[in-house]
Amino acid sequence: MRMLVNARNRAVAIEGERIVAAEGRFDIVLDCPDAEVRPGLINAHDHLHRNHYGRLGRPGYGNAYQWARDIQTRYRRRIAHGHARPRREALLAGAWKNLFAGVTSVVHHDAWEDAFDRDFPIRVVPLASADSLGMSPDLDGVGEGGRFGLHLAEGVDEAAADEVRTIAAKGLLTRELIAVHGVGMDPDGVSRFRASGAALVWCPSSNLFLFGRTAPAALLDAGIDVLLGSDSLLTGAGDLLDEMAFARAIGGLSDARLEGAVGAIAAARLGLDPPALDPGDRADLILLRRPLVEACAADVLLVVANGAVRVACPDLAPSLGIHADHGIEMTIGTVARWTSARTPEPTSGRY
Repeated sequence: MRMLVNARNRAVAIEGERIVAAEGRFDIVLDCPDAEVRPGLINAHDHLHRNHYGRLGRPGYGNAYQWARDIQTRYRRRIAHGHARPRREALLAGAWKNLFAGVTSVVHHDAWEDAFDRDFPIRVVPLASADSLGMSPDLDGVGEGGRFGLHLAEGVDEAAADEVRTIAAKGLLTRELIAVHGVGMDPDGVSRFRASGAALVWCPSSNLFLFGRTAPAALLDAGIDVLLGSDSLLTGAGDLLDEMAFARAIGGLSDARLEGAVGAIAAARLGLDPPALDPGDRADLILLRRPLVEACAADVLLVVANGAVRVACPDLAPSLGIHADHGIEMTIGTVARWTSARTPEPTSGRY
């Protein structure tokens, strides 16, 4: 299939899984003069299979381990009900949450799933990971293969702050580390982290929900690569665009750094090609009717992931021709879109 997208800022052509020169004949032409085309977004932290439970917890907690113990007791029936959902369905609920927000690459901070290798609609970034010091205390071999993800200092007590010194003693505080949260880092921890060259994945809405605060301002200063993650809906406020809006309201990162946190900086730290729309690039693109830092899911008009149209607003769907017959309408929150899903993915809570 050859497709041409004519947007306000440029024309982008797709053939198969790649961007090609905008020349010749096309099977599908989408004219969108009021929208901007740009590369798909990168979500640096989610748990795809945990987005259908809804938010769980009664903050505030001293650390994430207290939260985990509390919800296992307080919400045991609700968790059991959510856990009974077929695994692929649970993973797809997380995938569509991300796709509706223009995410075409996502980090799943859990073990790799067979479903990701079988017609999964979004790219899951292969990243070695361990949960955290409290859940994976030995961390055997986690940093041997290069970059790796780890929940770190997820809390506001001394135990959370000490985790930075503990992983430093284990030889794991290096540039290969992609640390998630960092809420509890004290000045010594921030200094060590900065000197190591490690990257931070910031998930402010999740942090504020659990602990009433987020990463210290010094951890967001220039000199530390910051990526943005939505976290799952167990604790996060919504999708990646919601998280961008939340982060922007808090402050701490400029608009340029926020865009990098879901784009070029995230790609570089996760080992992905730079996000671009030039011939030869991977065909991951989105159409937005508002600037990225101001957009929400309702502003995402089109999502193409690896050359496949995954999400389209109802006005564009008829232009997909025969391909439109192979999808369904799906609603997430108040946003209704044509999607390439074969059967509806039921959701609960906000999603």
